[in-house]
Amino acid sequence: MPLTIRTARAGDIPTLITLNNRCFPAMAEENVVWSEAQLTNHQRIFPEGQLVAEVDGAIVGGIASLIVNLGDDPYRQHTYAGITDGGYFHNHDPSGDTLYGADVYVDPDCRGKGVGAALYAARRELCARLNLRRILAGGRIHGYADHAAAMRPEEYVAAVESGRLRDLVLSFQLREGFVVRGLLRNYIADPASKNYATLIEWLNPDYTPVESGARKVRVASVQYQVRRVASFDDFADQVEYFVDTAHDYRADFLVFPEFFSVQLLSQTHLRGLPAKDGIAKLAELEGEFLDLMRRMATEYGIHIVAGSHPMHRGGALQNVCPIIMPDGTWVAQPKLHITPAEVRYWGITGGDELPVIDTPKARVGVLICYDSEFPEAARHLADNGAEILFVPYCTDDRPAFMRVDACARARAIENQVYVVTSGIIGNLPSVPAMDIHYGRAAVYTPSDFEFARDGIQAAADPNVEMLLVTDLDITDLYRSRQSGSVRPRLDRRPDLFSFRSTLNGLPEPLPDGEPMKLPKGDR
Repeated sequence: MPLTIRTARAGDIPTLITLNNRCFPAMAEENVVWSEAQLTNHQRIFPEGQLVAEVDGAIVGGIASLIVNLGDDPYRQHTYAGITDGGYFHNHDPSGDTLYGADVYVDPDCRGKGVGAALYAARRELCARLNLRRILAGGRIHGYADHAAAMRPEEYVAAVESGRLRDLVLSFQLREGFVVRGLLRNYIADPASKNYATLIEWLNPDYTPVESGARKVRVASVQYQVRRVASFDDFADQVEYFVDTAHDYRADFLVFPEFFSVQLLSQTHLRGLPAKDGIAKLAELEGEFLDLMRRMATEYGIHIVAGSHPMHRGGALQNVCPIIMPDGTWVAQPKLHITPAEVRYWGITGGDELPVIDTPKARVGVLICYDSEFPEAARHLADNGAEILFVPYCTDDRPAFMRVDACARARAIENQVYVVTSGIIGNLPSVPAMDIHYGRAAVYTPSDFEFARDGIQAAADPNVEMLLVTDLDITDLYRSRQSGSVRPRLDRRPDLFSFRSTLNGLPEPLPDGEPMKLPKGDR
């Protein structure tokens, strides 16, 4: 029969879900077969690793893979949920040296016809083409349940290796050139294997070690002092000074604090307006504010996390952070959790979108001030691949600042991501609800050997206007996630705790400078 192997496409997902359930009916009962959200993520994160086998145009098999970095102990114990990050592949590490085989499945009607062998050959070819050191996989010992009363799992594996017993999965894998490196306990919920799996390996004979360079990102955070301005041009001059300086320091990202544009309400003709009238006037300046930020992002070639500005969206007033790319495209990130003061003074409403933004430098997300105090929001971003979280904030006193600051540090440790904060300092006595401020810009890391002491990459002096600049090593994040002293992402217990969000999905950039569209969907 004519057999072809190709990269999986979005339109294949319903067929792959049906096929996966058909191939593993017992595991479907355990709810450990693929979902639409998982397969969509696989294709987004690592499309090359997702393959299908076709016969006469019909899909008869599939393969799912990701790249991991297992550090100094590639044969250590792990679970399926841990190594695949709950089946979503968010821990895929392009800088890793190991192709991990998450799944191979073949239509039961086509077994014994070379489909599985063709898929395994395609995975070996992928490993060689990407110059990866090895393929590792957890192989279910499919027939062990029938022998569990008479022998231990180690004895069963040895019997299959010697040829005294035949196992539907392991015997095939041994014929395909894999060797057994160990036994994985409680690997996956599978009655046929009593939850055991073999750790199997295929070493790439053509692997050439390469000197892997660190992936560095330079971030700049503005500790911004609000003061009276006479005009929009005065405000623009103060803002452009920091953009120009960040450009001189070759920063990739520049972060402004929440509500720093409220400084515009100190102009003589707007000074002293009641709070809701003032915020309404400020919202009318959305176009001028965005034009300024887009001009500077494109002229200086820098990603600008533009603090926040009040914007009308769907008949409601929201507190929105524009994230502007060097080509002028931008993502509108609304604040999700609204403080009592924002509701009372300004009538602001929370948004419902929390995208991860893919940039050439890093995958980033934004939590505006109060949002950082909710672990679920940061977990959602990290689970969708964020490497850096930006936290623009506006706090009036030290206790408020400490809440945001302490939570930012916690989010960095919990999710093994970098967190960059930017706050307002100074006074605006003529603007209601913006009269005093306390802030200190800082950059936080996970707390482990790869990073700075105490998990503090850099921190400004409190309440002094300045620009904080530092370099972040993205490679260190992945090294820490895979082989750190503790591995919060890898060691999570999805069998005990689960997380689900109903937020909108990931952005698709538009070339014309319009805000990126956010397709509906949930995780």
